Amino acid sequence: MKLIRVGVDLAKHVFQLHGVDRSEKTVWRRKLVRGDWIKALLDRIEPDCEIGMEACSGAHNWARLLQAKGFTVKLIAPQFVKPYVKSNKNDANDADAICEAMSRPSMRFVAIKTVEQQDIQAVHRVR
Repeated sequence: MKLIRVGVDLAKHVFQLHGVDRSEKTVWRRKLVRGDWIKALLDRIEPDCEIGMEACSGAHNWARLLQAKGFTVKLIAPQFVKPYVKSNKNDANDADAICEAMSRPSMRFVAIKTVEQQDIQAVHRVR
């Protein structure tokens, strides 16, 4: 099955991935450790697949890495993902909700920040 969207729930050590095909059917759910998730993702998906994550400082870093490899990455603010969590809050359900939120035509996405932009933001927060 060819994946069109993958939702990724980032964590410290274990990442959850949730992928859907063209018929919006879940065809890929994986729980991967930090060191293996990029390799597994690159082995499974093609460059026309969209990858979504909740926006956080680490997500911008992963997004830059994936964009350098030719993928389309979309970051969503956490408050816009929360309404799409179907049941109990856990990492797997969060990845599913991210994937679902990406499919909405009216969804607003966060721009991916450069390293310099994140540095400036860190300086402002320290003040």
